[in-house]
Amino acid sequence: MDVSTRFAPFNVARLPRIAFGVGVFSRLPAVLAAYGTRVLVVTGSRSFQATENWDWLNRELDDHGFTRFHCTVPGEPTPELVDMAVQQHAGENIDVVVGIGGGSALDAAKAIAGLLRVGDSVMDYLEGVGPEKPYTGPAVPFIAVPTTAGTGSEATKNAVLSRHGPDGFKKSFRDDRLVAEHALVDPDLLIGCPAELIAANGMDALTQLVESWTSLRANPFTDALALSGLEAARNGLLPWYENAGGPAEITEAPRSRMAYASLISGITLAQVGLGAVHGLASPLGAFFPIPHGVVCGTLLAEATDINIRAMRERDRHNPALARYARLAEILLETPLRDPEQGWTLLVGRLRAWSEHLQLPRLSAYGIGEGDLDHIVAHSRGSSMRTNPIELTDAELREILERRL
Repeated sequence: MDVSTRFAPFNVARLPRIAFGVGVFSRLPAVLAAYGTRVLVVTGSRSFQATENWDWLNRELDDHGFTRFHCTVPGEPTPELVDMAVQQHAGENIDVVVGIGGGSALDAAKAIAGLLRVGDSVMDYLEGVGPEKPYTGPAVPFIAVPTTAGTGSEATKNAVLSRHGPDGFKKSFRDDRLVAEHALVDPDLLIGCPAELIAANGMDALTQLVESWTSLRANPFTDALALSGLEAARNGLLPWYENAGGPAEITEAPRSRMAYASLISGITLAQVGLGAVHGLASPLGAFFPIPHGVVCGTLLAEATDINIRAMRERDRHNPALARYARLAEILLETPLRDPEQGWTLLVGRLRAWSEHLQLPRLSAYGIGEGDLDHIVAHSRGSSMRTNPIELTDAELREILERRL
């Protein structure tokens, strides 16, 4: 099916220097040394510190004369955590910040690196929350080392921060100066991921690829990347999930595919934006204790179905309809002549994956019918603006209702 994009002008936003492959983590001390010897290491609270890689890194840094500082990120980063870390380390003359972990650790490290030399509160820069001051830097050089495959944060300029509760928010501090100088993507750092984390993070990456592929701003550059990422996710996610906890040699290929899919999803979302799932994910993640990947995994099929229905009813010439049909061919590995068959099969495949991966429904996190209008009212952020069609409040509510 032809989904070619007209070669209209497009821009490519700043990207890190990317090293991908088994063993690239060993390059980290040399990468850090290029920026100085005073390093702030930002990690999650437990998982990475329980590995041999953590012990190895500390030995290497000590043996090569680094002065190292350490900051942990328990759960999703808050503005208060970032501000506290900046205050604690602002006087340490940090030369380089390295974030090692999942999206939370990388986002926190990104924000901390952006503010160590500035000294302001991150609240001054969060979109839609504070005064939204223009960020002028300078940022401390930031190195990103992901240990999960989902957010693609190693390739973006966004530091997503949350404050939970009824009046909470989930907003971004974003600027090109926050992009990592280097991203070291080593699939071996994913060894030991539990099945539920593989499922949630994998569906996050898949959602980012799907929404980039159907974005109003999609272009030939992101299309080429998104297609390769979608194929990698198709071939990697279920085999890795089904062999979670198995021997490292068995999971190496699917781990590598998902590490690649996640990286590519970060690159494409940074260039062209996302869609309705991520528009809804922002208030859901702010108001309720629901992991971001779970939101993506549980809503993707229904958002896809309602996007397709809305376009068929109101905008039958929307090019995203052909894109959804092509997406069906990619995920099913089957050529299709009939777009309507493709749309049906696509939604069915996404629903089947969500069930197979045991993605919880929204009600598992205390979300009820009475919460839906409040969620919808706060869903019109930047992600919603690149959804292929503007959905009504009733349509957004229906997406949520279907997954209660």
